[in-house]
Amino acid sequence: MIAAPASEPLRRFLQVARGAGLKVSAAEGIDAARALDIVGFEDRTVLKDTLGLVLAKTPDEKALYDEAFDLYFKRDEFSTDRAEPEEDAEDSEQDPFSSPSNGSGGDGMGGQGGQSLGSLLANDDRAALATAMEQAAREAGIENIRFFTQKNLYARRILDRMGLRALERDMEAMRQTGTPEGLGRAQFLDGRIEALRDSIRDFVERNLLLFAKGDTEKFREELLKSARLSNIERRDLDRMRVLVRQMAKKLAARYAKTRRRRLRGQLDTRRTLRRNMGWGGIPFITVWKQKRIEKPRVMVLCDVSGSVAAMSQFLLMFMYAINEALSDIRSFAFAGSLIEVSEILEKEPVEEAITKIMSLIGFGSSNYGNSFADFEDGWMRHVTNKTTVIILGDARGNRTDPRTDVIGRLSQRSKRIIWLNPEYKSAWGTGDSDMYRYAPFCNLVSVCNTLRHLERAITDILEDAT
Repeated sequence: MIAAPASEPLRRFLQVARGAGLKVSAAEGIDAARALDIVGFEDRTVLKDTLGLVLAKTPDEKALYDEAFDLYFKRDEFSTDRAEPEEDAEDSEQDPFSSPSNGSGGDGMGGQGGQSLGSLLANDDRAALATAMEQAAREAGIENIRFFTQKNLYARRILDRMGLRALERDMEAMRQTGTPEGLGRAQFLDGRIEALRDSIRDFVERNLLLFAKGDTEKFREELLKSARLSNIERRDLDRMRVLVRQMAKKLAARYAKTRRRRLRGQLDTRRTLRRNMGWGGIPFITVWKQKRIEKPRVMVLCDVSGSVAAMSQFLLMFMYAINEALSDIRSFAFAGSLIEVSEILEKEPVEEAITKIMSLIGFGSSNYGNSFADFEDGWMRHVTNKTTVIILGDARGNRTDPRTDVIGRLSQRSKRIIWLNPEYKSAWGTGDSDMYRYAPFCNLVSVCNTLRHLERAITDILEDAT
C-alpha cells in the first residue's frame, strides 16, 4: 500500500525538525504522513503526541521535537489579548471595503475567501487575517529565508501578497475626498496596518528561527542577538547566557578602568613644573590637563510580571555581568509591588538568583503606580543627580493609577530616566498602556526587545558618562 503524499504543512515541519537536529529518515517521513492522515490537524495535542512517537526516539530528540513543534505551530499574531487601538463601535461595524472592486489587490490575493485586506482589518477578522498571512507567506517562499537581513524583504512580500498596495490606493482615495468620514476611515486603517506590520515581522522572525537552524554558529549567534527575546526557544537560553557574558565582557574591558580624557591644548602648568624640577624647571616634559571620567551610578527597576519576565531576566543578567564597569548598581523587581533584589544578585549565582527573584515576586499582575510608590517610600532618598534610572516594562498597569507624579519627582532628582519598553511602538498607548503618560518625564524612551537593543542601551549609558 502506498501512503498518501505528505501535506505541505507536514513537509515544511519535517524540514524544520531536521534543521533543529532531529534525524528524520524518509521512512519516518512516510510514517508521519500516514499518522497525519489518521489524526488530522484539528486536535493540536493529539497531533503533537502522534508525531512525537514517530519522529523523536531519544529524550534529547524529544526535547528538540517539543520546541520545534511549539514554535512551528505557534499562532499568536492575532491573539485576542493583543492590545488594539480603541475605535467607535459605529466605525467598527461598518465595512467600507465590501465592494467587489476592492476584493483583490493587483499584487496579491487581497484577502481571504474573497474579502479584501481592508475588509479583514475593518472587521478585525483575526482568524482570516492569520490564514491570509500564512498563505501569502507560502507564496512568498518564507521557507527560503536564511539571513536576518531578509526579514524586511519577506515582510514586504507578504504584505504585497495580502493586498496592501491595493488598500493603500483605496486609502489615498479616501483622503482625497476630504470628508471627515473618509479621513477618519483612512486614519483608522493606518493604525490597523501598523499593528499588522508588527504581527508580520514577528511571524517572519519566527520562521527565520525555524528555517535557519542548520547554518553556522556565527550566524546563529547573530540571529539570536537580533531576535525578539520573547521568541527565543528554551534550548537557546544557555547560548543566550554565553552571549550576554561575552557582550558584557567586551563592554567591561572598554569601560572598566577609571579613565581620563586629555583636554587638547590645555597645559597643566603646576604639574609640568613639578615634573621638570630635576631639569631646573625647564619644561622638557609637558603635562596636559585631563578630565576624569566617572563611572555612572545606576538603579534598575524591572517589571517581572508575566508579560515581560523573560526580558527582565536578561536585563538583570546583563547588568550584573558588567558590574566591573559600573561603580554602583541597585536593582529592583516589581509586579504588584516592588522589592530590592541587589543583595540576592550579589550573593548568589545569577541564574539561581533570578529564579529566586521570580519565585518571590515574578509572574504576577503588574501595578506600576503601587510599585513606584513603594520605590519613593523606600529608596527615593538615595537617588542623586548622578543616578541613571533604568525602567524596563511595558507600562501596562491593568488600568490602575499610574502615579505619574512619582515619576515626575524621580525625574527631578535623578540625572536621567531611561525607559526600555519590550512592546512595539504601535502598541504604546493602546488598551491599558500608560507609556505616553510616563514618556514626558523620561530622557529616553525606546523599544528594547532584543539583545542588540539591550547592548546598545547599556553602551549609550556608559558613553554618556564620558
